[in-house]
Amino acid sequence: MSDQDMHTYRNPVLLGALTACFLVSLLPVVHIPFFQDIDVNVLILINLSRIHSLDAFFNLVTDTAGAVGMLTPLILLCIPRLRKAGVYGLIAYLATALTSNALKYILNRPRPFATYHFIEKMTSGGSPSFPSGHTTDAFVTAGVLSLVFRRWYVTVVVYLWAILVAYSRIDLGVHYPSDVLAGAALGSIAAVVCYGVEGWLIRKREAF
Repeated sequence: MSDQDMHTYRNPVLLGALTACFLVSLLPVVHIPFFQDIDVNVLILINLSRIHSLDAFFNLVTDTAGAVGMLTPLILLCIPRLRKAGVYGLIAYLATALTSNALKYILNRPRPFATYHFIEKMTSGGSPSFPSGHTTDAFVTAGVLSLVFRRWYVTVVVYLWAILVAYSRIDLGVHYPSDVLAGAALGSIAAVVCYGVEGWLIRKREAF
C-alpha cells in the first residue's frame, strides 16, 4: 500500500462524512418526529408504490447479501496472491456483523411491518430492524472489493449491487430507509478503517 493510498483511506473527511450519515440515521430511531415522518413516508412510497412484478427479482437480490458477504473473504483467502486481502475482508466482515447485531439488540427497533400493518412484508425479517444487516454485509463487501482491486469497473459493479440490496430491503417492506442508511455507513466505515489498519500493520512489520 502506498503512502497515497494510506492518506486517501485515512482521510478524516471521508470518515467524518460516513459517521455523519450514521448519526443522521439514528434520528428517527430516537423518536425525533420530523425525521420519523420522513422515514415512514419514504418507506410507504417505495413499498406501496413498488412494481409488484419485480418482487421476485428483489427477493433474489436481497438473498445474495449474506452469501456474497461470507464467501468473498473465503474465496480471497484461497487465492495465494490475495490471501492478505482475504484476511482484511474477513476482519472487516466480522467487525460489521458484530457491530450490526449488537446495535440491533441494544436499540431494539421493531420492524416496520410490525408497527405499520399496512406495510407489505415480502421477505423474511425477524430480528430487530436497526441497522439493516443485509445492507451492512453488502456495503462492507463492496468496500473491500473496491479497495482490493482498485478498478473503476469493479467499483461500479459492486456498489450497484450493494445499492440494489439496500433498496430491496425497503422495497420488500422489512426495513426503514434509516436502517439501510445506517447499514451502508457501518459497512463502509469498517471497510475503510480495516483497510487503513491493515496497511499500517504491514508497514510496521516491514519496518522491523
